[in-house]
Amino acid sequence: MRAAIGIPARRRTVKAAVAVALLAATLMSCAEEPNASDNSDGDATPLTLGLTYIPNIQFAPFYVAEEKGYYKDAGLDVTLHHHSASEDLFGGLKAGKEDLVIAGGDEIVQGRAGSVPVVNVMTLYKSYPVALLVPADSSIRDAKGLKGKTIGVPGPYGETYFGLLALMAEGGLTTDDVKVKSIGYTQQAALAAKRVDGVMGFVNNDQVQFEQAGLDVRAVRLAEGTDGAPLISSGIGASESYLKQQPEDVRKFVEATLRGVEFTLADPEEAVELSRAHIPTLKDSKGKAAALAVLKASVPLIRGSGGRLGESDPQTWSRMADFMKEKGLIKKEIPAEQAYTNDYLPKD
Repeated sequence: MRAAIGIPARRRTVKAAVAVALLAATLMSCAEEPNASDNSDGDATPLTLGLTYIPNIQFAPFYVAEEKGYYKDAGLDVTLHHHSASEDLFGGLKAGKEDLVIAGGDEIVQGRAGSVPVVNVMTLYKSYPVALLVPADSSIRDAKGLKGKTIGVPGPYGETYFGLLALMAEGGLTTDDVKVKSIGYTQQAALAAKRVDGVMGFVNNDQVQFEQAGLDVRAVRLAEGTDGAPLISSGIGASESYLKQQPEDVRKFVEATLRGVEFTLADPEEAVELSRAHIPTLKDSKGKAAALAVLKASVPLIRGSGGRLGESDPQTWSRMADFMKEKGLIKKEIPAEQAYTNDYLPKD
């Protein structure tokens, strides 16, 4: 997921800096100049958002904003485009097929390191959603406990891998101290069969699925706060060119989306119902119960430890850019202030 909302479901990611670089060149938007906004469909400004996974409850705030008419109220005609398995994260922006895209802050830093001029304009998860999942009776209690253990990750890429590197750094460990095993997206099977001592996963998706399958697991979380994980998860990214061409439409989209976020936080049960129009598999009571569990587990991640919804923390962005360079996740230094902005959030 790719999840995003990044979020949660399992994320497909930019697999190498070279792949990112191929997307670079001229990241241009083919969007039209903004029209005068009103509530009539004929005058609404078309805008396409790239959702980087199949239809999934992780995207509930966007489904809610669409179904409740928040985008229409803002004078926008929004298309929610779900990526296929073969689509690159920033490919839609490059091709002019998307105006905005869901991407992790860490992925945006990787993109900029590959000369893709993408900027985060709204952060969705204020707490990083990745953790080490271990059996409830595991001897691993904290980051230092990883020493000498075998830890499963989908592969050496994406948020689960970034999260493992950050967790090892907390414990003063390196990849020489821990056996990192690529297991694909088989976390449940690998942990249940004891092929690994723990797996990296999303607390609002993988941990929920473990518990629903009757597997008793415990999450070893990354530290929080200013000394916590130097990582930022899912948010909304836009190209620099689109921000210059249609800044007011971006502001309207962010404000309408935050209305969807607030509704989802306040009434996750109704958010599940509204999402049914977008998720073909969300039909029976079992599916709805699973979706509701994911949303409830997402609430503390979205709220974080304080500050405005959607707001980026400058210190964390700076620490993340330094961390990713130090760990070889990017090949050149990236000025953090170029990768994000809070200027498109609603004014207080």
